[in-house]
Amino acid sequence: MAKNNQKRSMTTEEAGRKGGEKTSRKYDQEHFEEIGQKGGEKVADEYSQEHFEEIGKKGGEKVADEYSQEHFEEIGKKGGETTAQNHDQEFYEEIGQKGGETTAQEHDQEFYEEIGQKGGETTSSKYGEEHYEKIGKKGGRNSGNGSNNN
Repeated sequence: MAKNNQKRSMTTEEAGRKGGEKTSRKYDQEHFEEIGQKGGEKVADEYSQEHFEEIGKKGGEKVADEYSQEHFEEIGKKGGETTAQNHDQEFYEEIGQKGGETTAQEHDQEFYEEIGQKGGETTSSKYGEEHYEKIGKKGGRNSGNGSNNN
């Protein structure tokens, strides 16, 4: 019986994988970072901010349609836990400070009044009048104990 000497042709996927593996072995991480940076700068020069906002919005909508609320809660929780493991209290204080400063620059007093009103209404409907009576009495008792009321 004669051997079948016909070579099997490679699929595009196989050729791409082999080429990618060879390129990966040939160059180091720094090379890929450098060409990635150059490519990113080239694309940023060619397209407007609005373009990136539009494609980002489309991508976000597509992902939101494909996954449930629970999925996003789960990955958010995992991300938060990972961040907490990698950063200390100082990190959170620093980003909180930066976020507060940025928000203060972008919003006026009316904004804070509005979100304060919404927060108060939400808290009020969640806890009710009895909650406020209880914490008010407690606060009143504590403010009279050992404080210097002039």
